[in-house]
Amino acid sequence: MFSAKVKKYIGTKAFYKRALAVALPVMAQLVIQNLVSLIDNFMVAGLGDIKMSGVNVAGQINFLFIILVNTLCMSGGIFMSQFKGAEDKEGMQQSFRFKVLFCSIVGVLYFILMSSNPRGVFKLMVTVNKDAEAIVDQSIIYSKSLAISWLFMSFSMSIGSSLREIEKVKIPLIFGIAATLVNTFFNYVLIYGNFGAPKLEAAGAAYATVIARGFELVLYLVYCLVKRPPFLFNPFKLFKINFSLFGQLIKKSGMILYSEIFWAVSETFSNALYNTRGGAEVVSGMAAGFAIANLMFISFSGITTSTGVIIGQELGKGNLEESKTYKNWLLSGSIIFGSVFMILGFLFTPLVPIIFKNLTPMAWHYAIQLIIIAAVYIPLWACINVLYAVSRTGGDTTMGVICDTVGNVLFILGMILLTFLTPLGPVAMYGIVKLSDVPKVIIAWKWLKNERWVVNLAEQNSKK
Repeated sequence: MFSAKVKKYIGTKAFYKRALAVALPVMAQLVIQNLVSLIDNFMVAGLGDIKMSGVNVAGQINFLFIILVNTLCMSGGIFMSQFKGAEDKEGMQQSFRFKVLFCSIVGVLYFILMSSNPRGVFKLMVTVNKDAEAIVDQSIIYSKSLAISWLFMSFSMSIGSSLREIEKVKIPLIFGIAATLVNTFFNYVLIYGNFGAPKLEAAGAAYATVIARGFELVLYLVYCLVKRPPFLFNPFKLFKINFSLFGQLIKKSGMILYSEIFWAVSETFSNALYNTRGGAEVVSGMAAGFAIANLMFISFSGITTSTGVIIGQELGKGNLEESKTYKNWLLSGSIIFGSVFMILGFLFTPLVPIIFKNLTPMAWHYAIQLIIIAAVYIPLWACINVLYAVSRTGGDTTMGVICDTVGNVLFILGMILLTFLTPLGPVAMYGIVKLSDVPKVIIAWKWLKNERWVVNLAEQNSKK
């Protein structure tokens, strides 16, 4: 009896080996990407609290762009993984076509916004901060210099996510490492003016990122031309659209986008409220804490990508019962996985004064406290991410809307109350309001039991 219960929730060695074969390269790539951010923060931190704060405020707005493009890629990925399981090449091409079209539109619009005068946008993030004007000036310098990179990223993310969804996970990792090396080198050259280059400070960090993103895109384009992955289509047939499938993708994108943007806006809103608790030391300290916490958060993308690939391909093959079993195994694995990263988070705290040696001691204090609080929540967040991934992979995007509406409303209300009714510092506020994620887990856990996600989308669309 006990053995049967264990087998229901704990998977086989072969299963977890397959899951890790997808998750680990994705996580390794994200480690590399976050190291880029960490290196940027480390190098810009040498310029002082004001300039690091300016880069961070710009990054908080740029985060919304990344969420939007990730959402479009995620929506296309719902069908990409299922069409891969069904070996439907045309379906994979339609999914990729959707990503390219809509991600490029977003990239162009965001490029225009950041190339213009986004001062009003940035001022919202530091409205009552005593160093607001100086911080916003640095944000504008950084964002305008970085603007063209969003066009490069739109295409790179479309290709990279599609490769992962067909289990070609090592290629994005290799290209990510190459881009990181390029970014690090040009950071060193352009931020401080080494090798005879001009000292561009915050703008130098942006230019280094532009060069790295352009290089990464070239690598992806060359790979696609040489290897011809199954999702690749003739660019002259870009508008050869399956309108029925695109209609579903747009609908699911809208649902996911609501969840993701609501979450992202609530996080951005909370950052603006944290920034009212002091000056540049609060902004830079929280930025430093999140830069290291993001190294823990890579576990989420690894397990959600692995969940999407495994569950999606099994559903696409018509293996519905196996999908239900794998769902249980992945949920158990996520909690164990998250616990490992929680411990790693605690071990990261001594690195703060070393990595961010040019920040003030008070900024270090905020960073260390934030890392500890975030680490405690990692197992819970890992579980949430798998619950969402299972639901979305089967095409059920309603669950995320309901969970995020409940959780984020509680989060925003909590932040407002704590900001205006208590003297609590930014980290204490963060730790308390994140309890709003507990109801999300409870709702999602119960929701999956109705099995609305157990759907073979590839078969449904092949009949149309």
